[in-house]
Amino acid sequence: MNTDDLKGKALNLAGLVDYAAGAVVSRTVLDKPAGTLTVFSFDDGQGLSEHTAPYDATVQVLDGEGEFTVGGTPIRVRTGEMIIMPARIPHSVRATGRFKMLLIMIRAKDA
Repeated sequence: MNTDDLKGKALNLAGLVDYAAGAVVSRTVLDKPAGTLTVFSFDDGQGLSEHTAPYDATVQVLDGEGEFTVGGTPIRVRTGEMIIMPARIPHSVRATGRFKMLLIMIRAKDA
């Protein structure tokens, strides 16, 4: 199913990616010049290493919980919660058990 097949339908975001042993799986839901929506699943202990982004990054946790480190501060984010990671501040994510998230990137003109 490509991203055009997702339009105009009710979506179960957590159902768009399966868990995979020892892996991080991602699926782009929307990719436009203004920004992207990407669903991720993380197996226990998996993560994304520290990096920065030129735009604020918003994450909505869909299932489970993850530990996000933003500017050196660890923050647990659980199902139904969200976090906004500021632009140009180092951040990372690590699964403290299997979890899924929606990453929302909106590209600001002033970035």
